[in-house]
Amino acid sequence: MTETARGQLRWLGLTAVAIALDQLSKAWIRAHIALYDSRELLPVFSLTHRENPGAAFSFLAGAAGWQRWLFTLLAAGVSVALIVWLKRMPRTAQVSAAALAFILGGAFGNLIDRVRFGAVTDFILVYWQQHTFPAFNVADSCITIGAGLLLLDVYLGQRASGKAVA
Repeated sequence: MTETARGQLRWLGLTAVAIALDQLSKAWIRAHIALYDSRELLPVFSLTHRENPGAAFSFLAGAAGWQRWLFTLLAAGVSVALIVWLKRMPRTAQVSAAALAFILGGAFGNLIDRVRFGAVTDFILVYWQQHTFPAFNVADSCITIGAGLLLLDVYLGQRASGKAVA
């Protein structure tokens, strides 16, 4: 396969790194911190072992179990779509390709958890006094970074083309 025929598939290396970091960090948490236990590292940050059978912000976490397969199928479908998108992406779209690689790594990292354990392991807990942000993990962070890079790429692209950016 020629270099141009592969589009941006070279970015799958970044996806692999994201998946590895996600899975290694979750394995460490499962091995060293009991479920629902927490270790404060800073006055605003703790490592805490949580299992989330739902989606972001525990959406549908209390459902009867069907959500595991819904989110598994959704993540698998999104992953396939992202790989196809990367393959078809022009070689000049570096920021978008990196963004998709991060999103793919995050989606696949959480997909692995759903298939293996029926829930996603979350462990990063950020808070201020009594205000707590929902626990998250490396995969969630990769998805957020990817989404931010996509937005930045759109903004910079519109700005470079002279279009108004609201």
